[in-house]
Amino acid sequence: MSTYADFHQRSLTDRDGFWGEQAQLVDWKVPPQQICDYSNPPFAKWFVGGITNLCHNAVDRHLATRPDQAALIFVSTETNQEIVYSFRELHAEVQRMAAVLKDLGVQKGDRVLIYMPMIPEAAFAMLACTRIGAIHSVVFGGFASGSLASRIEDAEPKVVVSADAGSRGGKPVPYKPLLDEALRLSKYKPEAVLLVDRGMAAMDLVAGRDHLWGALREKNLNTVVECEWVDATHPSYTLYTSGTTGKPKGVQRDTGGYCVALAASMKHIYAGNAGETYFSTSDIGWVVGHSYIIYGPLIAGMATIMYEGLPTRPDGGIWWSLVEKYKVTVMFSAPTAVRVLKKQDPALLTKYDLSSLRALFLAGEPLDEPTAQWISTGLGKPIIDNYWQTETGWPILSLCNGVEKAVSKFGSPGKAVYGYDVKLLDDQTGEELKGANQKGVVAVEGPLPPGCMQTVWRDDERFVNTYWKSVPGRLVYSTFDWGIRDADGYYFILGRTDDVINVAGHRLGTREIEESISAHPNIAEVAVVGVADQLKGQVAMAFAVLKNASLITDEASALALEAEVFKLVDRDLGAVARPARVRFVTVLPKTRSGKCLRRAIAAVCEGRDPGDLTTMDDPAALQQIKDLISA
Repeated sequence: MSTYADFHQRSLTDRDGFWGEQAQLVDWKVPPQQICDYSNPPFAKWFVGGITNLCHNAVDRHLATRPDQAALIFVSTETNQEIVYSFRELHAEVQRMAAVLKDLGVQKGDRVLIYMPMIPEAAFAMLACTRIGAIHSVVFGGFASGSLASRIEDAEPKVVVSADAGSRGGKPVPYKPLLDEALRLSKYKPEAVLLVDRGMAAMDLVAGRDHLWGALREKNLNTVVECEWVDATHPSYTLYTSGTTGKPKGVQRDTGGYCVALAASMKHIYAGNAGETYFSTSDIGWVVGHSYIIYGPLIAGMATIMYEGLPTRPDGGIWWSLVEKYKVTVMFSAPTAVRVLKKQDPALLTKYDLSSLRALFLAGEPLDEPTAQWISTGLGKPIIDNYWQTETGWPILSLCNGVEKAVSKFGSPGKAVYGYDVKLLDDQTGEELKGANQKGVVAVEGPLPPGCMQTVWRDDERFVNTYWKSVPGRLVYSTFDWGIRDADGYYFILGRTDDVINVAGHRLGTREIEESISAHPNIAEVAVVGVADQLKGQVAMAFAVLKNASLITDEASALALEAEVFKLVDRDLGAVARPARVRFVTVLPKTRSGKCLRRAIAAVCEGRDPGDLTTMDDPAALQQIKDLISA
């Protein structure tokens, strides 16, 4: 067997041969005539001339060999429901949804906007869209009306699929009023709205526009809807990047390249096998939910768990109980979720039989070493960090243990994944940094591998200008993240290039300071932001959540703890990196996907408008910081 280094090198030097082999992992109605067309950089066309269907590869092709195997496992601790759909049952439900969408006028190339909680009908809707060649655009359920309206205007969907309500912590979150307001605000008006009535919130239906899924499903119980075979380059979906300001930025994904990339990743990165169970704790509103709740596991013939609920309800052992019950082999979560679990009883990590679990993958934000160490020790399982983006659709950096076993290094997402020609570049000169532990911008030489974004929806110019022109003198894809690479080829992500703090001429990455502070035994979580300072240009401000808040009883104890943190940073990074202040809070402001709103924190510290907070999970978190700053 070749080494991973050889495997990766071949993916770059024999690109067509390598990806031609990976393409054999999926079904084609017509095989590709050309593997990669990169005649118009930076636009890459993968598997040109190939004709396939994403839904066929995720569902239909398994009917011959595993029709009665579990495919979609829905678990809601919000409504106390568990429903298991076999591949045969999933196939039937997707056809019913496809029939309803077609009855509502949806055709190949039309957009369908999905604004849904984590319920089976959301999965049916996504798969039904790709079944009939429609382009789905999932917007996180509960998104505020203004943000939803801007996405409706950009996507111009023929139909919106939604529900009466989602639920969080046992409390219904009505969606219909938010959707109605968004449709009122939007200049573009969809022809129809399809609604799943969960019986959780009253809905006012608009005659002629609003339709109930339950009634239309009954009319199509036995309707057969064949797959619409499409070109490999046909768009499968658009997904709007989180944190977007101004006009939404729709990441456009193809069909064939995405299908192949996911199939290959399930084999080489996640080492998941048909007949096993995959559990991603994400949401369909985010790219992880698209790739590794819906499409990836199903393409691989695995059962996939779709979970509605919190990681702490009914208690902090709920996820591990599901691993035991459904014999999960591969699990995917986020560092934020693990930090939440750090506050729970550690005995819950060993309460359940986790013998089926081979590895826990984490992604979404940098994984700090203390958190990785804690969960690794608690579970006794390999912890594998991933680094990737909405734009790429699957990992850029990871360990490909399906190719060759490698050791995880805490704090590192691993090495460059096959297909990605990753470089570290000087942000001022564009020069490649080849030495160990040199800090540069993480960038990828074109073409981006299959599965990555084709372009920005309806805005090729924005795609080029945003992603490919930020490094002087080079046409490379910028991740906008700082990184270093050690002598073994492992990368460490240091934070966003736009989160660099320039303190009296010293360039400091917020991530480096956060790592140092996280090493304190009583700190569970920390966010460091740069704040304008008249003397130094910028200073670092840290906001930390304690494992044991009772240690702070008054101002004196807070100052004593702050002094301990200062000593840590001084030791690790030097006095120049010491934050101006370390403030102790009970919770950090985050989006519902768990990303810390560092820019909003910085804005509050500087007395500026924090901007669009529609994705914020707990508004009180930012208020707490405002109160501390103004005190």
